[in-house]
Amino acid sequence: MAFISSSLELLAPAAVISDHRTGLPLYLAPVEAGFPSPAEDYLDCKLDLHRHMVRNEAATFFLRAHGESMLGAGIHDGDLLVVDRSVEAGHRKVVIAALEGELTVKRLLRRDGRVVLAPENPRFDPIDITESEFVHIWGVVTYVVHKL
Repeated sequence: MAFISSSLELLAPAAVISDHRTGLPLYLAPVEAGFPSPAEDYLDCKLDLHRHMVRNEAATFFLRAHGESMLGAGIHDGDLLVVDRSVEAGHRKVVIAALEGELTVKRLLRRDGRVVLAPENPRFDPIDITESEFVHIWGVVTYVVHKL
């Protein structure tokens, strides 16, 4: 699975990620926007994001998004996408699709007997894949990680 396209960049399957993760502190206290409070008293445990974001390690991989077609879904240029191949790609799911040799991230919709890969940005057109022979759904996006 070393496929790289111009719109998405395959980073690594989850199973390839090192098991030498130690985790970072997880605090249970809410974050105040005003006067800071001492948070050390609220330390719960070490947080391992991999454990929270990867449900099925053998079926999960990571991609980096490129472009602006999914801004309405909270997916920005450069975001890290966690993709699970074991999740069913149903109506309204955000999916990774291989379309004529290129990977794309879009919302899968069923409309009036048609199947459409829909962008979440009005500047882009939906792609009708109802009768296409060259579309393969790689997986469902389960998490998006991006910088502020």
